[in-house]
Amino acid sequence: MLTTAERIIFLLLVVMSLYYSGYGFYRVYKIIARGKPDARFDHLAQRILRALWLVLTQRTVFKKRPVISFLHALVFYGFVYYFLVNVVDVFEGFFPFSARGGAWSPFNFVADLLTAGVLVGIVGLSIRRFLAQPQDFIFASNVPIHEEARAGILRDSTIVASFIFVHVGSRLLFKATQIAQEGHDPYLPVSSVFASIFAGMNPGLLEILHHFFWWGALGSILIFLPYFPRSKHIHLFMAPINLALKKEKPGVLEPMDFEKGESFGAAKLEDFSWPRLLDAYSCIMCNRCQEVCPAYVTGKALTPAAILINERYELNRIFSGFSAGQESPRPLLDFALNEEATWACTTCNACIEVCPVGNEQMLHIIDVRRERVLMQADFPGTLKKAFNGMEQAGNPWGISADNRLEWTEKLPFKVPTVEQNPNPDILYWVGCAGSYDPRAQKIAASVAQVLNAAGVNWAVLGLKEKCTGDAARRAGNEYLFSQLATENVEALNALKPRVIVTNCPHCFHTIKNEYPQFGGHYVVKHHSEFITELIQAGKLQVSTRSQGAVTFHDPCYLGRHNGVYDQPRQVISSLGAELSEPRRNRNNSFCCGAGGAQFWKEEEPGKERVSTNRYRELKATGAKTLATGCPFCMRMFTEEAAKEPETAPEVLDIAEIVAKGLRK
Repeated sequence: MLTTAERIIFLLLVVMSLYYSGYGFYRVYKIIARGKPDARFDHLAQRILRALWLVLTQRTVFKKRPVISFLHALVFYGFVYYFLVNVVDVFEGFFPFSARGGAWSPFNFVADLLTAGVLVGIVGLSIRRFLAQPQDFIFASNVPIHEEARAGILRDSTIVASFIFVHVGSRLLFKATQIAQEGHDPYLPVSSVFASIFAGMNPGLLEILHHFFWWGALGSILIFLPYFPRSKHIHLFMAPINLALKKEKPGVLEPMDFEKGESFGAAKLEDFSWPRLLDAYSCIMCNRCQEVCPAYVTGKALTPAAILINERYELNRIFSGFSAGQESPRPLLDFALNEEATWACTTCNACIEVCPVGNEQMLHIIDVRRERVLMQADFPGTLKKAFNGMEQAGNPWGISADNRLEWTEKLPFKVPTVEQNPNPDILYWVGCAGSYDPRAQKIAASVAQVLNAAGVNWAVLGLKEKCTGDAARRAGNEYLFSQLATENVEALNALKPRVIVTNCPHCFHTIKNEYPQFGGHYVVKHHSEFITELIQAGKLQVSTRSQGAVTFHDPCYLGRHNGVYDQPRQVISSLGAELSEPRRNRNNSFCCGAGGAQFWKEEEPGKERVSTNRYRELKATGAKTLATGCPFCMRMFTEEAAKEPETAPEVLDIAEIVAKGLRK
């Protein structure tokens, strides 16, 4: 038990520690509150329960790096339990009782095992961080890094690791000296091993050590708490909040009010919405998002991890002033990312999918793009042609709208338009690629063949169809997107389609998830979903003869953005083909490189093209056929295959595979 002087000192330290740490957390709150409004508090009870489930199961952590995730779980579960352990230890210091034996035995047994687990975990993680230093802790030389980040990350990691080791190690030795004083306890097996160190020690010295380790365990917390708001350890509190308030579909962008707004996008930290600032404080700096970023993997200047880390260190640098309402002194492009990184993002959603703490890195980039396009008119020149085409001709190719039905001319049957069939069961949304791109026109023709073979009552919008605006929105041109969306919704609402089917995941995502923002609420299906339904219902008779091995590339806007993984594979399997999966598949699929308006601009310099990296992996499966479910993925891989026609697999959309397998 503590002496009276020790109790007074401890209570004074508690008051000081709570004051300074509380003030620090309050200023973090003030910083996050500087962000613009964002409605994230709907269904709050469900959000909280979901976050608790994700945190307690560590599901998001175990998505990658299973060994490292296990070590992290050891530390995490130990610290969760230590909230109670530390309270009991304080009572042992202040009051004349010993938490041993009887009802305390299960409590002590769990605490002892978790103590050992935390120490094993932190030693393993420290070896990895400070000795092994794997590539995922290293930023390429072309990536912009905040001037304080490199030294700061090492310093922060050292302080946090040292705190955990001292805190938990001291607690272990505190219990060990207690055992040496009071006798063996079978419910403290780990502490009992260390108690042998103190066996036979002078009782007076043993009592001093007992007090010393108590202070090491509890005092280290009081010393560390004021540093907590500035350390990456703050993710212990911020990550659950972030997971609870995360968007259900982060790839669904929010519209802008051009009538009320005066500035658009983000030029400085205070221009972000508050969840973006929360992201910076939730980031654990694990760099998992960097590992899966197609831009970074192929040598571009973009790493989503660096953006959040840079923002965090800038916020720490201007901590006092910014929390008090002062304007941030530097634009984001001076410290968070550069122009090259801004335009290298494919919006594939991989960074958001893999993040264990619920960060939405992609949305930071899109906010910066919006500011560059809408406020500065500063964007890659190659995007100008696509923007002009969408604005003037209703498609990014800039081809006359009168040619939108050109793809139907070589078909042996007439494709019905809504003028000819004003009440179709299925509206086939062809998309700009299917209408104008020569390779994608074959996909559109195959979809039409499938619909005809199934006897579906269908039609196309024809000349009334315009670009959905996906590329404009992802490139930051929200104004152009809103124009296209408004016009398309007006046309669709006039028709009132029962079901919309499209072969383009970008059209699928936009019409299904983003047109409701403009009053367009529709049942939308990707053609893989609809074809699966037709086959299962017996409306589509296909040959089940072996087609040889087929590998399927998961399009980002079909898979990660919308969770459609099984149906394309079911279509392939229904044709008797053997599915040969690439190493990166489903939610871990690698981007083709066309998303985020990349298709309409020159790719940023790097080690290789994103499409080259992905095509190499798909070809390595040895499959005879490379199947896609997106006209843009199709175009990227067709260009790669053309470089080596003798050995390339045949690149086909799943609709083309089905059309080839239709029973005559």
